[in-house]
Amino acid sequence: MREGRGSTTAERVAERRAAHQILDKPLVFDDPIAVKIAEPDLDRESTLLGPFLRAAFAARSRFAEDELRLAVSRGIRQYVILGAGYDTFAYRNPFADLRVFEVDHPATQESKRRRLEEAQIAIPPQTVYVAIDFASMSLDEALAASGFDTSAPSFFSWLGVIPYLELPAIETTLRYVGSLGRGTAIAFDYGSSPSALSFTGRIVFEHMSRRVAAAGEPWKTFFDPADLETLLRRSGFDTIEDLGPAEINARYFAGRSDGLRIGEMMRIAKALV
Repeated sequence: MREGRGSTTAERVAERRAAHQILDKPLVFDDPIAVKIAEPDLDRESTLLGPFLRAAFAARSRFAEDELRLAVSRGIRQYVILGAGYDTFAYRNPFADLRVFEVDHPATQESKRRRLEEAQIAIPPQTVYVAIDFASMSLDEALAASGFDTSAPSFFSWLGVIPYLELPAIETTLRYVGSLGRGTAIAFDYGSSPSALSFTGRIVFEHMSRRVAAAGEPWKTFFDPADLETLLRRSGFDTIEDLGPAEINARYFAGRSDGLRIGEMMRIAKALV
């Protein structure tokens, strides 16, 4: 991310979540607030990659919020959104006793709060902003200063962040989450190692990699699923579900007449302490 401004990729993700509300029926992920804080470029959505990116962002958000609802049903009352960007759950939160901690870079948070104000969307009292730079700051210290209860199990989502971090920062975050109370869970997405992609997949990867690098937010880390499972278990998680593209498409996009589906790069997973 370039110094002094919010995340460009977070803006693009918000725009594509908004475009999903307009262009795709039935919705995979219902987010009416997205269209109030982001202005989608519908011409860009007509490109070859547009539908695949909309599908990916919708699927991972749906997965995270489905898992959150299950966590709330188990009694969890703290939700931490790591790299919150322009996520809108806090402003759609149906759980009166669920505290939502939005963790992100202060420049992105400032931009988001400005958009919320312009759209006349109030910040609910159970929403807490936690400013942090994942690459250089301690998550545990930032959360502790925000009133986060480390003694209680919590649910974390970590969407669209892992590829942009160095491996040590990823390991540190997973170890912290895995050290929390029994019942703590995390939902996240990650990118498959480029070597595991098809020829076409590698072409798409190179194209997207150049785009995010040009925006000042280069991709840095990818995983083989087996290596990631080893890391998760070493970090304190003992129940893991990892979905590849075929499983994601079967779960969220089966039977659609518009052919909306994700490509082969993204995987989504959850892990439980």
